[in-house]
Amino acid sequence: MKKLLLATAAAALTAGAAGAEDIKIGLSLGFTGPLESMSPNMAKGAELAMKEVSDSGKLLDRSTVTSVQADNTCADAAASVAAVERLVTAEKVNGIMGGMCSGETIASLEKVAVPNGMVMISPSATSPALTDIDDKGFFFRTSPSDARQGEVMTDVIMDRGIKSVAVTYTNNDYGKGLAEAFKSSFEGKGGTVTIMAAHDDGKADYSAEVGALAAAGGEALVVAGYVDQGGSGIVRGSMDAGAFDTFVFPDGMISDALVTRFGTELENSFGQNPSSEGPGRDAFIKVAETAGFDGTSAFAAESYDAAALMMLAMQAAKSSDPKVYKDKVLDVANAPGEKIAAGELAKGLELLAAGTDIDYDGATAVELVGPGESAGVYREVDFKGGKLNVIGTR
Repeated sequence: MKKLLLATAAAALTAGAAGAEDIKIGLSLGFTGPLESMSPNMAKGAELAMKEVSDSGKLLDRSTVTSVQADNTCADAAASVAAVERLVTAEKVNGIMGGMCSGETIASLEKVAVPNGMVMISPSATSPALTDIDDKGFFFRTSPSDARQGEVMTDVIMDRGIKSVAVTYTNNDYGKGLAEAFKSSFEGKGGTVTIMAAHDDGKADYSAEVGALAAAGGEALVVAGYVDQGGSGIVRGSMDAGAFDTFVFPDGMISDALVTRFGTELENSFGQNPSSEGPGRDAFIKVAETAGFDGTSAFAAESYDAAALMMLAMQAAKSSDPKVYKDKVLDVANAPGEKIAAGELAKGLELLAAGTDIDYDGATAVELVGPGESAGVYREVDFKGGKLNVIGTR
């Protein structure tokens, strides 16, 4: 009888393992380029979700999930297309967490992901152009559109009594889209935009751009740029010339790298970036700390949620095939269903395996609207005392 029981147990284990897969999720991020300081913690956020799921042994017959990193440079569309093509054709990933910047995301989505039937969930590509792109149902994002950020930035500025601003933006899809969304909102509420001026990344000297901005004037300068590139160059040039002492920073600039560069020089400055509050975010920050990285860093939580949504959708679809599980992403992200927070992925997988609906809240209070993008919550920040301080959410 003992031998029979052992044989039965061994057979059950063998049957259970037969369906197990080594699932791969590609991480298409700008490990070099204008946002390279943000990428490491974004990758760690996504990999934290993968480890949580793999350790649980509850995904698709005890399948494991590993990451494959690809440097899309954030700014070079051709490099991004090549990076994503490698993930799809050579690495044969089951999904992609990315892209990171809007322009390269659009390029890799249109040229690689959609033609190959590959799911992409971006944690940080925010251009309004992505809302209407013909993605065939393969693209989602856990950060809100800049159409929403333009409205939030307007409120943040006007609540401080500022009625006129100059605007500089990085000369790409992200910068232009955000600047135009903000201008429409700000002027719609009675504000004055004195100038809308593009700047190129990678320059050693921004004195000409700063001169034009200073001539136009304004109570503050909105810098819709990249913290590791031209955005910081514009700020340094403006400070050195005495052109502005109050800066407004949207998501591409909100980073500890900004504080490292400018410290107490930002005493009068402020801004906003996608974030959230509540038990889900608190839980994520705690598990991130245990894993050895800063969960409050820009887009780290959105990266965790992007990876989590893919794996939960696989469980709901009973398939790791992106052509199949893409249809379950919105189902697991939204009501109805039992709420699932960050750190509760095993619970979510169990419920889905039992045929029970879930409503994944995750680390950023996930709610996907329209074509599959975040409804949007932002944290408002300032830099008093040479620190990045969260002063509220909107």
